[in-house]
Amino acid sequence: MPAFRTHGNPTALAAVRRAITSQRPPHALLLVGPAGVGKTTLALDLAAGLLCLSGDPGTRPCGVCPACRKVGHGNHPDLHRVAPDGAGGQVRLAQVHELQSALALRAMEGRFRLAIVEQAHRLNADAQNALLKTLEEPPPDVVIVLAADDEQVLLPTVRSRCARLRLVPVGSGAIADLLAERGVADAPRASALGRLSGGSPGLALALASAPEAVVAYDRLVRRLLDLMGSDRRARLSATAELLADGAAVAAAIERNPGPVGDGPATDEPPRRSAQRQVRATAPAERRAATLQIVGAWRALTRDLCMAAIPTSGRSKPSPVSGVELIEEIEAAAAAASAIELTRFLRRLDGVAAALEAYANPELALDMLLLAWPRLAPASTARTSA
Repeated sequence: MPAFRTHGNPTALAAVRRAITSQRPPHALLLVGPAGVGKTTLALDLAAGLLCLSGDPGTRPCGVCPACRKVGHGNHPDLHRVAPDGAGGQVRLAQVHELQSALALRAMEGRFRLAIVEQAHRLNADAQNALLKTLEEPPPDVVIVLAADDEQVLLPTVRSRCARLRLVPVGSGAIADLLAERGVADAPRASALGRLSGGSPGLALALASAPEAVVAYDRLVRRLLDLMGSDRRARLSATAELLADGAAVAAAIERNPGPVGDGPATDEPPRRSAQRQVRATAPAERRAATLQIVGAWRALTRDLCMAAIPTSGRSKPSPVSGVELIEEIEAAAAAASAIELTRFLRRLDGVAAALEAYANPELALDMLLLAWPRLAPASTARTSA
């Protein structure tokens, strides 16, 4: 059996398996899906399968041959990875030029030469235009994989020259299996983290390796839930605390960058407290913290929307935000407008896209806090009684 490291997303995985078996992959592939869902892992599975030395295409990637091990260790000469760099967190023009020079050479050990552009939504305009030339006239036996959280920020001409696979959030059961397989959490904790991660294996692995981030994430969700009953002043004064907890979660992901195959955890010295870190971080790090807040907010809002739906005797799905919050979520859902919650969920998606386009994180948070649906006054009184 092939040694794929991707968990979940069977449709996308089946398409990659067909490309490996036929040895006829698209020259450019766009993988789209939420952050941490496993896009880079799937890209590495494709690379390992195309470079695998197993004689039977049906068993590629085998996971044990020298080529598979080199892909896993990140030192295969025919595999090139590009990621955002510098203070602005962009994939820059110089990186694309360097990649193009490498792809112009013949493969050294395998039949293919592959490139993986991580967080391709961070390609700046100049880098996209330069990459377009390679996408239009790719060298022979070159495969370029773009992994993007949001495809809409890519140029239409770039998107049109790529085959496209969409990855969706992974089921909590599959994430729990991954955590158990990696030996980073026992069964009960793996199940809890599978729900808490909101379908993101990357976030689940980061939380499993950083208990303090789990505490910060839980505190973040509880704070957002409490703010539904707060006035304007209390909401705006919560920005610093929210950013501190978002920074703690983002730091955990930075140390443990993703699901299987996305790179090992780094050995970093202990960080400063989250509150001090937020005051000192660069804009890119504040943006990363805010994106974590938006992700937790989206999971909470989704839970509130689901709790507001009549079940006609059927049991409601377990909340992503945590089983221990079921009563608070149901009470808040009964006291808030379902229409406003649905509108706010769409607003969160728009803010996430704006943050990727360099919107000010603090202003974005303030806007969301003021737009966060409020509890009806009478229901608020009953809840707090």
